Amino acid sequence: MKRGYTHIKELEWRIVELRQLGKTRQEIAGELGLTVKNVKDWVRRYNRHLAECGSGLPKQRGRKPAVTLNEYKYENKRLKMENELLRDFLQLAGRR
Repeated sequence: MKRGYTHIKELEWRIVELRQLGKTRQEIAGELGLTVKNVKDWVRRYNRHLAECGSGLPKQRGRKPAVTLNEYKYENKRLKMENELLRDFLQLAGRR
């Protein structure tokens, strides 16, 4: 079974309208011929984006930014200091 693409952009205004009327995701999906998952994902993206900037609806794509070498070096230095402090503490506590 091949999945079909859902042109949800064309239905955004209708989904918002139905949500404002108090319809559930299942009722919206049934009325517009979508799956509940389509509606759920769209509503979640819509709510997240409204919280961030108030309008529009981009879909999250792409990779997370790569960690730089300096960040790795800083983390490594911090962890070495932490290990040294823990060793000193255990030594003073008489456990080592």
